[in-house]
Amino acid sequence: MDYFLILSGDHLYQMDYNKFVDFHRETGADVTVAVKPVGADQASDFGILKTDRYDRITDFSEKPPVNELMGLESQTDIDKPYLASMGIYVFNRGVLVRLLTGEKGHDFGKHIIPYAIKHLNVKAYKFNGYWEDIGTIKSFFHANLALTDQFSAFDLYRRDHPIFTRPRYLPASKIIGCRINNSIICEGGIIEESVIERSVIGIRSKISPGVHLKNVIMMGADGYQSLQEIDEDRMAGSPTVGIGKNTIIENAIIDKNARIGDNVTLINKDHVTEDVAQNFEVREGIIVVYKNAIIPSGTTF
Repeated sequence: MDYFLILSGDHLYQMDYNKFVDFHRETGADVTVAVKPVGADQASDFGILKTDRYDRITDFSEKPPVNELMGLESQTDIDKPYLASMGIYVFNRGVLVRLLTGEKGHDFGKHIIPYAIKHLNVKAYKFNGYWEDIGTIKSFFHANLALTDQFSAFDLYRRDHPIFTRPRYLPASKIIGCRINNSIICEGGIIEESVIERSVIGIRSKISPGVHLKNVIMMGADGYQSLQEIDEDRMAGSPTVGIGKNTIIENAIIDKNARIGDNVTLINKDHVTEDVAQNFEVREGIIVVYKNAIIPSGTTF
């Protein structure tokens, strides 16, 4: 029998899919949903699945409010009695084809899975490893910064779970006279006389002297500027790609190819939760500098 494994693109986790598919096959399921045990404090953020003692899913509630959680418990674990859908599925090939061609809707969470629960044998595969939904600015921000912790819950250094990415053949980052603490520095960067705290610095990042970054995700750049391009920018009074001198940035995501000038301060001094400026915005209290944005020298926020 052929199977389809459906994965989400905005989750961060490490799972052995062989065990997932084996569970699906051995239990004779039509559909299997990966689930994560959660407590009442998290249950309202997810689709909650109710199971019987054979791990068959019998009910589904999409982001139920706290006052409607009664009766949705699937485990005797007092701390984590609920099972949250991880948005990861295994389907028998024929079952998926029938569901997608039967005009029952196209959204897995809203249409396909609720219909399957009522009419088919749908099982729950319990996953107890690290898993985070990073589909929001806030969750993306905190999940990435958590990687800088000394013992991060998501382990990038496991021998049995190597991380594969596209090779770029970049030189190692050059770091000159800096103080860096609890941070990840990717390859190809040039960082001079700066202070970097609990931050993730992406590829080809250019950080000038006197910069102070704290809780910052800097995506880096798609390429290097030539000396001629740098001179042209300076003649035009435009910042070059990267971060200019004596700039302070806190609690921010800086997208690719951003140009941030000298003496810029982006710290959200008024502690606003939502705001929109010309080349950046605040989402859930986090400053987001747009891709290819230009932040003029002297900007203060």
